[in-house]
Formats: sequence, structure tokens, C-alpha cells
Amino acid sequence: MMTSASTEDPLAQVPLFNGLSKKQLGQVRNLATRIDVAAGRELTHEGRTGHEFIIVLDGGVEIRRGDHVVARCGAGDFVGEIALIDDRPRTATVVATTASVLEVIGQREFAGLLSKEPEIAERIRATAAERLATLGADSDDTE
Repeated sequence: MMTSASTEDPLAQVPLFNGLSKKQLGQVRNLATRIDVAAGRELTHEGRTGHEFIIVLDGGVEIRRGDHVVARCGAGDFVGEIALIDDRPRTATVVATTASVLEVIGQREFAGLLSKEPEIAERIRATAAERLATLGADSDDTE
């Protein structure tokens, strides 16, 4: 599910990263790649396995299920955090509605951090277990 976050530190607002120290958040932040995307670009596709987490820094995206727009997101919102730790299909398609600036963290890079930093891995896995337990077939998450 997309959730509003402060554009000053959007990672601190991501439920998956609850409990991480500022230093640990910095380590996660260092994995992010800033990209510019054009309006109309599909960022995730419903039913396909997700491999990245996306934070909207500027611009806008919409969340679609089938032919229906179920939400619109802007600066500070994010989608796909569960894709960092679980190979589950996306429950929605995300499309940029305007030219947008995004930060993207890839699953492979994130897994590398977890293997090097067991304390971060432990905290993330505990939080992820709680989040995954709340995700159901009718979930509003865009994982």
C-alpha cells in the first residue's frame, strides 16, 4: 500500500524500516538509485513478481487494478516495499501520470545489505513477518 511520507526522509516513514536507527536507514538509503521517468511509463505490472521498491520524490503515479484507478500517489508516497524481501506477485500496476523523479531500491542490492548487516536483517525480517501476516488476497498493497 502506498503511504504518505515526509519528502525530507521518506525511508523513515516506510513500515518495513520501522525500528532501524538513523545510521541503518542511511545504509538502506545508500542503495537507492534516483531515476527520472516520463509520464505514461509503467513502473510495476499487476501479476508480475516485483523486484524493486519505489519512492516518489516528485511527480505523480497512479495505482491500477485491471482497468480501474484505485489510488493516486505523489511526492513522499511509496510502493513495493514487500518486493524487497518476498517474491510475491504485484497486486496492482503502477504508472507514472506525470514526468516523475523516483528513488528505486532493487531486491538484489537489498539482499546484499542484509547479508552483510545481520542486525538490520533481523529487524527487517521481524517487521516483514508482521507485514506479510497482514497481507491477504484482498490486500490493498501494491507488492
